[in-house]
Amino acid sequence: MTITRARPSGPSTGTAIRVTGLRKSYGAQEVLQGIDLSIPEGSVFSLLGPNGAGKTTVVRILATLSAPDAGEVTIAGHDLRRSPDAVRASIGVTGQFSAVDVYQTAQENLQLMADLWHLPKARGRERVAELLEQFDLVDASRRPVATFSGGMKRRLDLAMTLVGSPRIIFLDEPTTGLDPRSRHTVWETVRSLVRDQQVTIFLTTQYLEEADQLADRIAVLDHGRIVAEGTPDELKSRISGGHIVLTFATPEALATAAQILGPSATTDDDRLTLQVPSDGSALSVQGVLTTIDSRTVTQLSLHTPDLDDVFFALTGHDTKQDAS
Repeated sequence: MTITRARPSGPSTGTAIRVTGLRKSYGAQEVLQGIDLSIPEGSVFSLLGPNGAGKTTVVRILATLSAPDAGEVTIAGHDLRRSPDAVRASIGVTGQFSAVDVYQTAQENLQLMADLWHLPKARGRERVAELLEQFDLVDASRRPVATFSGGMKRRLDLAMTLVGSPRIIFLDEPTTGLDPRSRHTVWETVRSLVRDQQVTIFLTTQYLEEADQLADRIAVLDHGRIVAEGTPDELKSRISGGHIVLTFATPEALATAAQILGPSATTDDDRLTLQVPSDGSALSVQGVLTTIDSRTVTQLSLHTPDLDDVFFALTGHDTKQDAS
């Protein structure tokens, strides 16, 4: 968690983070090979990549924890090299593991952060009360954090990051180890921060579904380079493999449809299904149904590429094993 004394009144540029030609090497190993990024204010941006791609290095540089070898970085209107203190005062960092004191209460954790930010006593108490209310922790505010669930600890961790009212938050693996219900709660918290407070979120995650659910734009980093960038739908549209699965009432109906649709269709005689390539559009589905006797179809399902497919196609890595 990054802490400084005061939040600056720097200029609003409409762009929360701008990165041009970012490079970083460790000895002979060039970890970042000229990264360019432009992240609008009030949006969620997700950086994906396999282990060793350089994600952590990017975040460490943007959070002022490591110096770049080359390139220009502007965060919240402030130059990273010339005004690092102003950058630090504009950002919050929530790491993969909760930075909370489990022996203190939620209220005490938040009050400690208010003191570290040198907030006046009255304003500090007011800010703590605001955040306890915002993150639904009022009833548990005087309990030791050791008694909290994983989801509650994560909400408190986010609340502590917000004590200094940062304009930009770096979230590193925010839902690792959480159960599905707690994960969705954190997702809604992130959405509300962006929607209600226009906070900018820079997200790294090993869960491709998380990036798909939250991110306005996604960049895929591999071997120190950005290999693709766009909205989740734009990235998925680049990958072939979408298809329609048709289930038929009888083997005869399946055979007839397979003959009509030709060699592009794949038949499963045991399941009475036919798999037909499709781009996922309504026009494509309608075209298939009008070509065959749709009355013999008992079930239809549409399958489109997901971010796992995108990740594998771009990097050659399985996200379930490598995107941590």
